[in-house]
Amino acid sequence: MKPKGFSKLLFAIPFTVLAAALLFFGVKLFLGRDAEEKAPVSVEKVEAEPLEDIPREFPEEEGQEETASKEQEDLPGEADQTQAEDPQEQMVGEEEGAEADMSEVQTGAGENANVTIGIDVARYQGVIDWQQVAASGVQFAMVRVGYRTQSGGEICEDSTAKYNMQEATKNGIKIGAYFFSTAVSEAEAKEEADWTVDYISQYQITYPVAYNCEGYSSEGSRQFGLDRAARSDAALAFLDRISERGYTPMFYAAKNEMEGDRDWDVSAISAKYKIWVSQYPQVPFPQTEKSSYSKSHAMWQYTNRGTIPGIPKNVDMNVAYFGYDETAAALNSEAPEEVAANVEALVNFTEVDETVTAKDVVNLRDRPGQGADSVVLGTLANGTTAQRTGISDSGWSRLLIDGQKVYAVSSFLTTDTSYVTPDQTAAQVPAVPDNGIKTQFASVNESVTAKIEVNLRTLPSVTNPDAAVSATLKYGEWITRTGISDNGWSRVEYNGQTLYCISSYLSTAP
Repeated sequence: MKPKGFSKLLFAIPFTVLAAALLFFGVKLFLGRDAEEKAPVSVEKVEAEPLEDIPREFPEEEGQEETASKEQEDLPGEADQTQAEDPQEQMVGEEEGAEADMSEVQTGAGENANVTIGIDVARYQGVIDWQQVAASGVQFAMVRVGYRTQSGGEICEDSTAKYNMQEATKNGIKIGAYFFSTAVSEAEAKEEADWTVDYISQYQITYPVAYNCEGYSSEGSRQFGLDRAARSDAALAFLDRISERGYTPMFYAAKNEMEGDRDWDVSAISAKYKIWVSQYPQVPFPQTEKSSYSKSHAMWQYTNRGTIPGIPKNVDMNVAYFGYDETAAALNSEAPEEVAANVEALVNFTEVDETVTAKDVVNLRDRPGQGADSVVLGTLANGTTAQRTGISDSGWSRLLIDGQKVYAVSSFLTTDTSYVTPDQTAAQVPAVPDNGIKTQFASVNESVTAKIEVNLRTLPSVTNPDAAVSATLKYGEWITRTGISDNGWSRVEYNGQTLYCISSYLSTAP
């Protein structure tokens, strides 16, 4: 979506009861809709961890370092080409809301027993720790379950959907769902609705099932050229089918698209179904108490820059003017299969099929990252081969070894299976006078900048405790590179210091 509880409180003081009652009826009259009451929640603000450069561990004795991106360099993507065509990916970050976090929401929301606070999530949020999310006070989550691609029009599941529904429910968070549509006809919209219902039927869907359609005015969209009536008919076809099959439908769109029925026949849609409006004020809820959208709406997405403990990326945050006393039962009584987290959610892999070996020795991990949750499963040594099935644009390779999927840093692999690790004691072009650094550098003299952002270290290693991060180079800051090694490191001059960084995250002057 665009970069898209409380049971009655018991009070001992009668005056407070009277004040709460007045507020309750005031909000009901203002919003023009009923809202069910939810239990109050407590929220604890959790500060974000500092970013680290990843991947970044190789044998210290060789002076090697794994190469990959910082958090912001992990580009959204999937492990196959179809998912790489995710049409919603183009919309992420298109509009920016105000920064918000759950501790700010709780302060204002706790006074209104009719308001529930939630989020909407897709694979762009990465692997979510739903226990932390629940502890933060989030009461509901709208989970993207699928989308239709732009080029071929295929329906695809969101690779994190089942895990998100499974784990959110386990942790007491009520869930709804949404589908990102590129339907060009009522028939396609009904197909999307049927697919969605079949996909979610084994899960406890309590909140609505929403229709989300964006980007239709772009020439690259399948829906380019459809008029308002055709788009609206498709939306209604989806919503009607969702209703027929036993769920509560809801329509999502941005405020400016709905005002005055500009892009959608909102008058017709809202006469039958709930409206979920996206509108990002300069100051978020609860400081901004309501959306400026002029028509009635059941849910308001007020920012796409929410900060929630347990979610590694910014997330859309929502206010729903309704809630539920109980969690709904699944329509399909058969229990869903238990699924694991998709560790590739934030990494864009291009599929390949090739044999590789290590240039020296490289760590093999259970996921393409070097965070605290990443486990080294073993190593791949020079001369031992593995099958590479994917290469990411953030510096990682997906390997298949004895039937097990593992991840290694691409710059320390080669398709030349006859490659032999050079003798580190052999004469090479000296990088600097003997300083105890084993990594050998070929001398260069050129200007470089970071592709996005990269750490500059005192030694070409992260396993060495002396290899401290001395500075961070950002895109647009130019420095001189004086050496390049064959194991992925660059030697640079920065403010009079000789420092080291990952070569694959630098670019030279045009």
